[in-house]
Amino acid sequence: MSVHRIMGLETEYGISVPGHPTMNAMVTSSQIVNAYAQLVSDRSRGKTRWDYDEESPLRDARGFDMSRAEADPSQLTDEDLGLANVILPNGARLYVDHAHPEYSTPEITNPRDAVLWDRAGVEVMHEAMEAAAATPGGNRILLYKNNTDNKGASYGCHENYLMRRSTPFSDVVRHLTPFFITRQVFTGAGRLGIGQDGRKSAFQLSQRADFFEVEVGLETTLKRPIINTRDEPHADPEKYRRLHVIVGDANLSDTATYLKMGTTAIVLSMIEDCFLDTFDAMPLEPVAEMHRVSHDPSLKHLMSLSGGRHLTAIEVQRMFHEKAWEFCDSRWGSDYDEQTKDVLDLWGQHLEALESDPATVASTVDWVAKLGLLEGYVRRDGLEWDDPRLQLVDLQYADIRPDKGLAARLEQRGRLTRMFSDAEVSEARHRPPSDTRAYFRGECVRRYADSVAAASWDSVVFDIAGRDSLLRVPTLEPTRGTRAHVEQILDSSPDAAALIDALTEE
Repeated sequence: MSVHRIMGLETEYGISVPGHPTMNAMVTSSQIVNAYAQLVSDRSRGKTRWDYDEESPLRDARGFDMSRAEADPSQLTDEDLGLANVILPNGARLYVDHAHPEYSTPEITNPRDAVLWDRAGVEVMHEAMEAAAATPGGNRILLYKNNTDNKGASYGCHENYLMRRSTPFSDVVRHLTPFFITRQVFTGAGRLGIGQDGRKSAFQLSQRADFFEVEVGLETTLKRPIINTRDEPHADPEKYRRLHVIVGDANLSDTATYLKMGTTAIVLSMIEDCFLDTFDAMPLEPVAEMHRVSHDPSLKHLMSLSGGRHLTAIEVQRMFHEKAWEFCDSRWGSDYDEQTKDVLDLWGQHLEALESDPATVASTVDWVAKLGLLEGYVRRDGLEWDDPRLQLVDLQYADIRPDKGLAARLEQRGRLTRMFSDAEVSEARHRPPSDTRAYFRGECVRRYADSVAAASWDSVVFDIAGRDSLLRVPTLEPTRGTRAHVEQILDSSPDAAALIDALTEE
């Protein structure tokens, strides 16, 4: 399967209201989502709610369900709290996740598309921010694609990968733990501050690393685990497991997102095919090593691994990279797809560059780009590393406003590599990917907005005038409902009633 599999990203955005530091975050986040929902409603004459009926957030991959009494309220994501929540015509979900607006990409099949629909999410958030400010009595709201407020709170950028249900979860834990700990060297977004409250003024690779406290667990907002065990496939549970990854940073660099998704997909393929059965790179202290790797921008820290070995994060990544080449060669010889080859090449190139001179990848690795900006201010203005102005630089890197965000300005100057044009991103903002069930969901929302009562990842619910009850169309197979499968039937159905009749006949 290589880098190709069903995957997606969920990103919570940092939020602030200048001049109103005590503004209720849930209310403000709702203003953002409702503002964009109104734009969608104006364009499509409808507003589709999220369907919670099929969700099971307390099911654990280790073979049990946590009781609702034991769960933290933040884990009960299957409850409709009445917060803003909308399905977009591109198949994505935009909603309030506790105190943050969150954008979940539609399901896609490869890391390149993951980057594209993730970038579309930034554009959605920017338009929502402007729409909220333009409402009568609205405040100027700022959004940041980052992961911490540096005051003890963290919010996530979660990855999702569909994988074979038959793969033992113990294999996932054994191999992904060292991979996740060490991939920070090219996926880290960079952070000025050590510790959850950022009290120590030093630079580290990752914004999320310090917030992880256990190796394996179900939680996502407290006692955060390196390997999350939520077993909620949003697909046929007999065939699939959805790996819910919560250790990643929210990247502004397209290349970093591309490598994050692509390398993880390859490692999952190796795990599924038992190619790593004799491979062992587990650190003796996984949580502590996750922190230590992040705290060392020199990339020289030696981790203590099983068997008495001591290796740097780059050396461990190189082991995974070499196994990935062996895996692809053994499975497909020289005849495998270009995107997989591209990910393998970029992965190796970045490891070499990071080991020899990290500054050479400032155009593709967020933490390197951000560190370069900070060092520039330190040199130019003679600042100490605890100067609060540097904290503002750190924050401004993630500002999503094109004229204010430092990452955006680096892109405009050609100093941060961009993979897609404005036109491509705009298309992804309005249209779903064509090769997953997101196509059916998004097109139904676009074409039949007045008749779509609700939707979720694995169903679309119709409310059709003259019919006695709601009609649920299941979409349990993520590779069905694609343009190839349903475009003809959609084009021949002028309304939702005709679509349901045609689907029933089929």
